[in-house]
Amino acid sequence: MYRLTQKDDLTQEIVQESLLEMCKILGKLQKTDRFWSWLYGIATNKLHRHYRTEKARKHVAASEERRRGSMTEREEGFEDLVGDELKGIISGAMQRLKTRHKAVLVMRCYDNMAYSEIAESMGCSEFSTRMLFVRAKKALQKELLNNGFGRGSLLAALIVFGKMTAPSKVAAAQLTIPATALKAGLAAGVVGLATSTTGVVSLAAAGVLTVGTVVATSGPGRPAANPLLETVQTVSPYATAVDEHEQFWFGFPDGPQGPMMLRAQSTNSASRVLQNEEANYSYSNGVVSINNHRMWLSDMSVFKLPTDSTEIRGFLAQVEGIDNDIQPVSARKGKGLLVVVERNKDRAAAETPWTISSSNVLDADYFRSDWPSSARIVDNRDAMHRQGWTCFRVRGTVAGRNVTGAGQMPLVYGACKQHQSWLRLTVDDLAIVDGGTCATMQNAQGELPVKYRQGAFFSGMSRPWMGLHTLDTVRRDAAQQRARFETQLLPGGREAQVTVTSEKTQLLYTIDIEADLVRRIDFTVNRAPAGSLEFEYVPDANLKSGEFAAPINRNERVTLDRDPGMLWLVQLANGVLGGQ
Repeated sequence: MYRLTQKDDLTQEIVQESLLEMCKILGKLQKTDRFWSWLYGIATNKLHRHYRTEKARKHVAASEERRRGSMTEREEGFEDLVGDELKGIISGAMQRLKTRHKAVLVMRCYDNMAYSEIAESMGCSEFSTRMLFVRAKKALQKELLNNGFGRGSLLAALIVFGKMTAPSKVAAAQLTIPATALKAGLAAGVVGLATSTTGVVSLAAAGVLTVGTVVATSGPGRPAANPLLETVQTVSPYATAVDEHEQFWFGFPDGPQGPMMLRAQSTNSASRVLQNEEANYSYSNGVVSINNHRMWLSDMSVFKLPTDSTEIRGFLAQVEGIDNDIQPVSARKGKGLLVVVERNKDRAAAETPWTISSSNVLDADYFRSDWPSSARIVDNRDAMHRQGWTCFRVRGTVAGRNVTGAGQMPLVYGACKQHQSWLRLTVDDLAIVDGGTCATMQNAQGELPVKYRQGAFFSGMSRPWMGLHTLDTVRRDAAQQRARFETQLLPGGREAQVTVTSEKTQLLYTIDIEADLVRRIDFTVNRAPAGSLEFEYVPDANLKSGEFAAPINRNERVTLDRDPGMLWLVQLANGVLGGQ
């Protein structure tokens, strides 16, 4: 109680009233093993009532002056070993906390009470208690930051305060706060942070949790660019094949249909995956690998998301013959969505995913590097991916029509503002421009213009800034249009081919797995070749040249047509794109 009040006379008053109340109602206590949590509840309620009448009685100032005159034994504590200035800052920070925040900190950190006991004493659920503990720590940390303390000062401040308020030097010397006492659990920790003023969320890209580090493709032709792949064992995050307890944070800073960030880790090993707005990382055995590519699943199946619609989930299950056992969540509209998934080795014990809205989805510590400072960094990226964006050219002939064009795309979400995605194509006399506020298509005379949402013509193409590997981007685009697909890993393991079939038309994608980019699309109609498109990536392009000049961004309001998704490529193969 003294740790809650920091006033000796008030402490004695509350303790005496609590003991008196205890004697009056002791006969009503049915669970004797809950005696201490029951008594804590009585004392905390007494203190609440005191503070509600504090202003009316106006004796708080006098109580503060008598603070050191009552309990002389406390002077034997740790106070004389701590500087007055440090004591004053920490003591003041604790005093400014809400009573419930102070109470949960004291019960958890100094009295080693279980969350179930604290919940009973405070009259709330265990989960609410865990959330309250998270918020109490955040509130104290904020007070410490305002007084010049660093972000890592919370544990030290709690220890100093505990020793300051210990009844004797012996008690002070014995006081410790184990690191585990500061943990509130995955779901409560995320919810508590997301609903604080700091907010939570975000990372980038679809992946799997690996017992090693980087995702490896199973079979004899797996990539070998990363030396860590030689010892990696890959498991599906939603069909756990090993004795692992997995945790996943999916962040959608622009909403459920926008780019995705990812953190994945195993509680049974030190391995973790971090794919945020800056790069793609994996950590294992003291080594951090930075990769060009997002993660893909070892069995070459499509990476599923907790925000997938019922229709997409059903179609993917039908095409692949693999049940999507992750529980879906409601995809909330608006910016800032976090989905937290926790899975045990027993699927039946997997918890229901949490969904949280937060406007600060890129600011969470969960989505920053937290591996040891001694970790060795291995940067496997090429110069283009280190730069974070690239220009590209498109050349080919499809359905007897010459196709030429150029564009620009970010390779990570963090590059989107300075290097926005845009595309400019010429299909004979048909002009396609995708960039700025919308995507347009019209003939050379400007007749019959069609306007789609911005990014419509990137459907069926590489979109690495969206956080999914190109393998999954293409196949999920196909699933959106109910177009069946097949995936094949080519000899050597560097490339894979995805064949998308829409009625009589086939699109054959050749995808560079390591670079995470489409290299070529071959078109077939009625089993006859209909042409191809080649993609050349130009990271050192001259942005001032006419070829790579971005479309003008007009802030005009327009009525948009329903875009065809990747079916615009099917229309191109059949010679009917643009109505021709």
